[in-house]
Amino acid sequence: MGSAFDVIIVGGGAAGVGAARRLAAHGKTALLLEASSRLGGRAYTQDLIGYPLDLGCEWLHSGDRNAWVGIAEAAGFRVDRGEPPWAKAHPGIARDEDGQEAAQQAYGEWEERLRIVAANGDRASDALDAGGPWDAYVRAIAGFMSGVEPEAISATDYLAYDDASTGRNWHLPLGYGTLVAASLPSSTTLRLATPAERIDLTADGVAVTTRAGTVRAGAAIITVSTAVLASDTIRLPSGVDPWREAAAALPLGRNEKVFLEIGRDAAFEPDTHAYGNLHDPRSASYSIRPNGWPIIEAFLGGDGARILEEEGPAAGFAHVSAELVALFGSDVASVLRPLAATSWSRIASIGGAYSCALPGQSHARTRLAQPFEDRLFFAGEATHPFDFTTAHGAHDSGVRAADEAMATLRDRYGRGWQAALASAGARAAR
Repeated sequence: MGSAFDVIIVGGGAAGVGAARRLAAHGKTALLLEASSRLGGRAYTQDLIGYPLDLGCEWLHSGDRNAWVGIAEAAGFRVDRGEPPWAKAHPGIARDEDGQEAAQQAYGEWEERLRIVAANGDRASDALDAGGPWDAYVRAIAGFMSGVEPEAISATDYLAYDDASTGRNWHLPLGYGTLVAASLPSSTTLRLATPAERIDLTADGVAVTTRAGTVRAGAAIITVSTAVLASDTIRLPSGVDPWREAAAALPLGRNEKVFLEIGRDAAFEPDTHAYGNLHDPRSASYSIRPNGWPIIEAFLGGDGARILEEEGPAAGFAHVSAELVALFGSDVASVLRPLAATSWSRIASIGGAYSCALPGQSHARTRLAQPFEDRLFFAGEATHPFDFTTAHGAHDSGVRAADEAMATLRDRYGRGWQAALASAGARAAR
């Protein structure tokens, strides 16, 4: 690993793949270093009992302006533009319709109060109806959206995403993770299970040290999660502390999934939705028989996801099973079998779900997206000003960072920039 590349990309998630695609489209050479043994990062589709289940990101949010839609269709992936399952409640369950309506109204009122809070303190919990009957429901939904409790959410940040979303949520039957992993250009040199250990600035660009050796390039695009960037996992040049501080102001929340197999033909309507306990902030959101498959997918955020992180998958299965029994009756206990549970918070190379700005820290996204010394460029969902928490926001940030890196290399070396880099690589290899 001694030859020079135009750009080294650190991290093989949606942002890294987006950057690689942009560089390849402009004929630039890129090396992608990924710490884990697979591509995709928090986009991960796993085949379980013959079905492609998304353990991470799953929905093409704001599908009508989501770059992955065009990428998918160009590659022959089918995009399902139908209504998401949460738009169709499962019929016949023990459902408190009046309570559900009141809970949703309370959530809407909380969002409206956030606009006042955003200008006065910015802590989302200040918009709660303290001690109100639907406080737990609001906390649970906030956990789905941000992965943390309202006390740790910037109201400004929360509203930035909400205002930008188009509300179009589409689906990839073959899996979002499948698409992201399949979209890396063949011209990109890929090194899996090769974490970057150290990044240094050089006279000609950067040197990235891995356990397989040191590789050089004109620039590096860093797409690792804020949990990794805020830690000392990668040794970075002196002067990068403000970027680490920005990453620390954008911590990853907790969001996990639990999958259960429906053991025999039971009375579950396909492509429907159910919500657990309206009065429990740990409640899950249930996608029932997605795509008609014999699966129930439970999505947990914040306090609910904490169960999996702190107590493990068995406790997670027990929690969602109890909620499903309360919804559907005791008979379902015998037809549901644990299938899989995620553990994003426990994966060292990731460290959580997606970023959420702390109160008063929404500006940290802009700070984190700034280049360092025209050598290091930062991408990832946390650097997007309004599409954070999404794979398309990550992709678009990778494109932005690639454009910044290419512009800087042109300014530094002029038209002969690639020859200059090749010469620098040859000198370094001697």
